[in-house]
Amino acid sequence: MSITKKDASDQLREGCSTDHLLERLYAQESLSSEEIVNLLENLDPASRRRLHAFAHQKRVARYGTGVYLRGLIEFSNICKQNCMYCGIRSANKAVSRYRLSLEEIMDCCREGYELGYRTFVLQSGEDDWYTTDKLAGLIADIKRRYPDTAVTLSIGERDDETYARLFEAGADRYLLRHETASSSLYEALHPTMTFENRRDRLRSLKAIGYQVGAGFMVGLPGQTHEDLAKDLLYLKELNPDMIGIGPFLPHQATPLKDEPAGTLEDTLDMIALARLFVPGALIPATTAMGTAHPYGRELALKAGANVVMPNLSPLSVRPKYTLYDNKICTGDESGQCRFCLEQRIEGAGFHIDMGRGDSLDWLSRPQTKQAVR
Repeated sequence: MSITKKDASDQLREGCSTDHLLERLYAQESLSSEEIVNLLENLDPASRRRLHAFAHQKRVARYGTGVYLRGLIEFSNICKQNCMYCGIRSANKAVSRYRLSLEEIMDCCREGYELGYRTFVLQSGEDDWYTTDKLAGLIADIKRRYPDTAVTLSIGERDDETYARLFEAGADRYLLRHETASSSLYEALHPTMTFENRRDRLRSLKAIGYQVGAGFMVGLPGQTHEDLAKDLLYLKELNPDMIGIGPFLPHQATPLKDEPAGTLEDTLDMIALARLFVPGALIPATTAMGTAHPYGRELALKAGANVVMPNLSPLSVRPKYTLYDNKICTGDESGQCRFCLEQRIEGAGFHIDMGRGDSLDWLSRPQTKQAVR
């Protein structure tokens, strides 16, 4: 007698308790797609606490209790793409657009360096005004003035030549969330982009030598447990140095404005699972987590995250970089934000680490230069 997919799934549920799956995941750092779905469908408060505790243990074993602070500079909210969930999508004519000059970006770096930051995260929409020459010159200038810092880019999809030139100029890391590992969901949410090109860009970034960041949102309209299992297995395959995970939060000027937000609880579970699947990754406790819950970032740190990115952008532009509604920390001075977060991190039982905070996996790779770039 043949066994149907449903029969196999039922047998899996009967034979594998959540405790057994969690113990095996902690030991082996992987599960099958069916086992991930089983786990997600059967988490109760006790098993959820155990999941988060396992993730915390794995994080402490790799990185200790330090939390790396990165200085975030959101330098342009102009974007040629039209992603269905994003507040700065090209079709949103209500947003007040801006772009910082290269001098203004350097001013942000100067202030950040004086505050102790040794990583700058340069993030923008996909704004082609910043040509390869402009960006390469900016990165080289940052590294010349602040040679002990790391430069992280989060500027979307560019071609291989651009990625290579920016790396040669001194860029260390590149954040490019894969967004979702479901091709159908990706295509539905990104009408101006393609699923395969996104993956191809991530492959290119790794081949060039960047510390690469991927990641996804939790609670996207139409997202299933099977989709989330695909996300975890894709991360396991890609083995990124950084993983950004946050809840879907709707924006009033997008087609998804009336959709329910992703939950804090589900997002914490995925952060914890990502830590167990890719234990060497750097995982931020995102601003979106703090927007979803007053203590969202602290809860994320306790579930396996180990990075926080305070904002160094000029106060005048912060309210304009709104990917979702009700974004927090748009009115805090950079110094105030830095020391407020330090107190909150220490109150949660961690300590801040103002070093570069390179990925341990990246540092151990044969191709990594002995002298830190």
